[in-house]
Amino acid sequence: MLMTIRDLDSDYGRQLFKLQKEAYKVEAEMIGIADIPPLLETYEQFIHCHETFLCFLKGGTLAGAISYTKENGQILICRMVVHPDYFRQGIADALLHALQLPGDWEKISVSTGKMNLPARNLYEKNGFTHKEDVEAAPFFFISIFEKQHSFYVCHDKKHNE
Repeated sequence: MLMTIRDLDSDYGRQLFKLQKEAYKVEAEMIGIADIPPLLETYEQFIHCHETFLCFLKGGTLAGAISYTKENGQILICRMVVHPDYFRQGIADALLHALQLPGDWEKISVSTGKMNLPARNLYEKNGFTHKEDVEAAPFFFISIFEKQHSFYVCHDKKHNE
């Protein structure tokens, strides 16, 4: 079941914060950097992030979530988290699909740790294009991915011909 959450100062907000910590611990171990920003974020900072969370519940348990901001047809994915007990069950794919489903977007952008191969593969298999790698901190690189909505890509091609 999917559910949207905007009020993070709630029971679901506390569950999301805990889920985030558990998911990002795995990423931190994978990329070899313990102090990635989501692990340093406090609950107080988290509840004031101004992001919308689309959550995936499995059997009443919060199994995953994607958070985003949206402005002028541009979606920025801020967080993609899946509880380690639910890895490789298609939850991240389902969340990405649900985010795109309304179709009211032109471009989606997301970044992930360069060494986070499962996340990179997730975005690439869902039609995202790798744009660049950026050194976010000494020896820590993030990869930027983008996806253009096919309607706008076709429209732009016709308009420019």
